[in-house]
Amino acid sequence: MAMLSSNCSSLRSETTFFSSISSPFSGDNLRRIACRPSKLYAGASSRRCRTSCSAAASVSSSVNGRTKEGLKDFLHISDFDKETILGILDRAVEVKAILKSGDRTFLPFKGKTMAMIFAKPSMRTRVSFETGFYLLGGHAIYLGPDDIQMGKREETRDVARVLSGYNDIIMARLFAHQDIIDLAKYATVPVINGLTDYNHPVQIMADALTIIEHIGRLEGTKVVYVGDGNNIVHSWLLLASVVPFHFVCVCPKGFEPDEKTVEKARNAGISKIEITNDPKEAVVGADVVYTDVWASMGQKGEAEYRRKVFQGFQVDEDLMKLAGPKAYFMHCLPAERGVEVTDGVIEAPNSIVFPQAENRMHAQNAIMLHLFGL
Repeated sequence: MAMLSSNCSSLRSETTFFSSISSPFSGDNLRRIACRPSKLYAGASSRRCRTSCSAAASVSSSVNGRTKEGLKDFLHISDFDKETILGILDRAVEVKAILKSGDRTFLPFKGKTMAMIFAKPSMRTRVSFETGFYLLGGHAIYLGPDDIQMGKREETRDVARVLSGYNDIIMARLFAHQDIIDLAKYATVPVINGLTDYNHPVQIMADALTIIEHIGRLEGTKVVYVGDGNNIVHSWLLLASVVPFHFVCVCPKGFEPDEKTVEKARNAGISKIEITNDPKEAVVGADVVYTDVWASMGQKGEAEYRRKVFQGFQVDEDLMKLAGPKAYFMHCLPAERGVEVTDGVIEAPNSIVFPQAENRMHAQNAIMLHLFGL
């Protein structure tokens, strides 16, 4: 991990968070730019060690003697404004239509390569990125947990500079959020956050695309998340700081999302945001009821304990009835059927989990097109 200069040492604090979600050019952020021209940075951690996070992606980096000028990373949805996010989603609709038509002449990634770093395994993330990049003409390279061991076998800053020399873009699915921040700092090509313990921005972009397809809009909808206040929730909150909608996280006491993320999202004044502990009350009038596993990767030792604590938070047929007949069910998968959701709900006609899973590829293609300026 790169060390900051002494006059910026406060930025290393594990309890510092975004100074401004709504504006990257606030006074605090301008002071950060003055301290460190190549990156905006801040970090935070929750009591459950899930929430190291950063303010925004860089517009330039020169640590390798090469500039990253004009190129952005995709680390947090809140690094972009509403117009940009909705523009990416519109592009996803267009590119999806091209692929669905069977047209294979649209090859904007021809001649480009992508390095995919996986500290955490994932079927959807690997296949959606690899297939999507290939279908648009590019070549993706899978680097599994034993191939790099980033930060252990080789320092992150070295990995970033080596892979930048070989590839046009890097995607990484990691544990610690600081690792994606460091990777982006030293890379001279765009870096995409394929998931960290803090957030999962590409998943929420796919979710937003799915909502737009089925409801006709994202703005003004009511999205109710039932379960653990994890990295999925943090990404919903960051989206809610940019695009206006009603977001409710309903979870057991003690499993709420990171307080600073909630506070900053609320302070953005864009969306109505609620954190509650009563699922039956929360889902009434929902356009979307969303859940995730109760014990994420790295928390499996807590699985039995969590099953006891989360009793009453399962999304079952009765809960969906309270939401109303027009409510859709979403899940980022993989699902533990019979635990956080019943088989009947996930297989119901109003379940859109599989279109949601497919949209990972289309949303990610649009993100990469944006980062390449194509």
